[in-house]
Amino acid sequence: MFHIKVEKLINKPVLEVFDFLADHENYSKFPGVEKSELLEQGKYEKNGLDALRRVVLGGITLEERITIYEKPNRLGYHIEKSSPLPFLHDVGEIQLLDEGKQTRVVWKSEGHINIPIIGNLIFDKIINKQGIAGFNKVLEWIDKQQ
Repeated sequence: MFHIKVEKLINKPVLEVFDFLADHENYSKFPGVEKSELLEQGKYEKNGLDALRRVVLGGITLEERITIYEKPNRLGYHIEKSSPLPFLHDVGEIQLLDEGKQTRVVWKSEGHINIPIIGNLIFDKIINKQGIAGFNKVLEWIDKQQ
């Protein structure tokens, strides 16, 4: 299994950080993300609950359904479809804690690559390492925006 957890303090208010992370259009600006598109709008907000977005990064395509949308403190997602690696995704959650003019972000993703034997031995380790690096780069990018 991969267990990705990144925690970072960002020098921006919580609502601003939430808006960066919730809006699919921002993802194509994030380091390492090649493309992001909204496949289905959310029930009440464009990028809100039940929205489905496709994100392409490093040759991997992920279709993520928004499962939690509690503005401005929590955003959850589930990878429903992926290629070329078959993700089985258990947890995808971003918590945002208001710390005055700063926001503490705790980003978690857990699951495994569904390929017998080598999924656990090889791919989960790679996804874990790249996921931590990627989440950190996204949060650093958000922190640097004016």
